[in-house]
Amino acid sequence: MTDAIQKLDAAARKAPVVPVLVVDSAASAAPLAMALAEAGVMIAEVTLRTADGLKVIEAMRKAAPGLIVGAGTVLTGRDVEAALNAGAEFLVSPGMSPGLRAALGGREHLMIPGVATASEAMARSEEGFQRLKLFPAAIAGGVPALKALAGPLPHLKFMPTGGITEGEVSSYLAQPNVFAVGGSWIAGQADIAAGNWAKITATAQRLLTPA
Repeated sequence: MTDAIQKLDAAARKAPVVPVLVVDSAASAAPLAMALAEAGVMIAEVTLRTADGLKVIEAMRKAAPGLIVGAGTVLTGRDVEAALNAGAEFLVSPGMSPGLRAALGGREHLMIPGVATASEAMARSEEGFQRLKLFPAAIAGGVPALKALAGPLPHLKFMPTGGITEGEVSSYLAQPNVFAVGGSWIAGQADIAAGNWAKITATAQRLLTPA
């Protein structure tokens, strides 16, 4: 197991809820990072869906050094290099393609690729990917799918993301093959744009505090 995975796993054991962030302006990055850190969030995924995505990664890492910040929606080799140069500590993709795999150049340990089937999960494991994202989780079978995969593939660990509601988080985290759960509603795009930092902190705290 690589140092990057060990660091991610250790953080996830303490705070297994990962905000999937769509941030329109880099000006929001620092207060957002501090709002999440205040709530106890230890891992955040900044998607590259906006023009400022890379700047947001840089700014969040500076504002909250204890926060592990990764890049999401990594689709191409160019995305890989740009994200790592911006300081991303891990990468997340909705799936995997031959071109993207080739661009990683042996850095599979940094990538959490999306899978939706047992065959995809087996293929990614054979290729050296150590952590996987069940995506889109709700469509791919959710908790029942994870339970089914745990039987024949007990060595694989997942971060389900996509279509998961706040009320479902605990049931996902109860699965032994889930190391974290991702969700965009933890810090929604509208709340980030409006600067609703107290609301974001409260939502994250609610999710990270056992009932």
